[in-house]
Amino acid sequence: MDNSGKEKEAIQLMADADKKVKTSGSFLGGMFGGPHKVEEACEMYCRAANMFKMAKNWNGTLLCALFHTKHAAGNAFCQAARIHMQLQNKHDSATSFIDAGNAFKKADPSEAIKCLNAAVDIYTDMGRFTIAAKHHITIAEIYESELVDIEKAIAHYEQAADYYKGEESNSSANKCLLKVGAYAAQLEQYAKAIEIYEQVGSSTMDNPLLKYSAKEYFFKASLCHFIVDELNAKLAVEKYEEMFPAFSDSRECKLLKKLLDAHEEQNCEAFTEAIKEFDSISRLDQWQTTMLLRIKKTIQGDEGDLK
Repeated sequence: MDNSGKEKEAIQLMADADKKVKTSGSFLGGMFGGPHKVEEACEMYCRAANMFKMAKNWNGTLLCALFHTKHAAGNAFCQAARIHMQLQNKHDSATSFIDAGNAFKKADPSEAIKCLNAAVDIYTDMGRFTIAAKHHITIAEIYESELVDIEKAIAHYEQAADYYKGEESNSSANKCLLKVGAYAAQLEQYAKAIEIYEQVGSSTMDNPLLKYSAKEYFFKASLCHFIVDELNAKLAVEKYEEMFPAFSDSRECKLLKKLLDAHEEQNCEAFTEAIKEFDSISRLDQWQTTMLLRIKKTIQGDEGDLK
């Protein structure tokens, strides 16, 4: 479908909006409806942005030649956001920055993060911490999938968790912390991962709806202990059994005990067999497989896989 008509209309709207903003700042413009012109310009920027979205012009192919910009829809929403802020419309400004961020995600993830951070600053200033947390998660996801900067993703998941905790949204906070725990372990920050898995495990084991998940978190904490030191892992498993008796009967706990015995005997075959047996009933995910491989590599004569 040819959307060039929408694109041209959006470009004209941008030009008209720019003109209104400039004239509103002049002496005569200020005397004859300056603020009203700014409001009209803001509305025009939003309309232009939506037209660019309809034309799927995230990069601004036509606009690039005319206005030397690469981000048509995102720039239009940014202009609207700045004017909303000038008019003290904080909520509308934050909404426009979010729209800008979503538009920039298609073309420029770094610019998207700048816009989303601007929105977060407004929401935190307004005391809207739950919404701010939600957008910190969006930023973390961009760092995860688009920019592949795991350290920064972790920082935003942690900030989101802090905001959710402050608003007593513990379930949402735990989801963010579990992401941090998984990445911390991958980055060999085992103490940090253990602390998170123990914290989340302890907070879920007394909840009738969530206690089934507690065994998984204690299992993950045990694997992190195991990578660091076999004795630490043994003590940790005993501690988790005492804290959460249901853990003793779980397949995860039984697997850990078999692995500890095999590791103590430096029996690579028994270690691998225990994992195969577990995996045939409960599939191990990529994170668990990675941690188990790291443990297996500490057995003498290991060949480096779980087959």
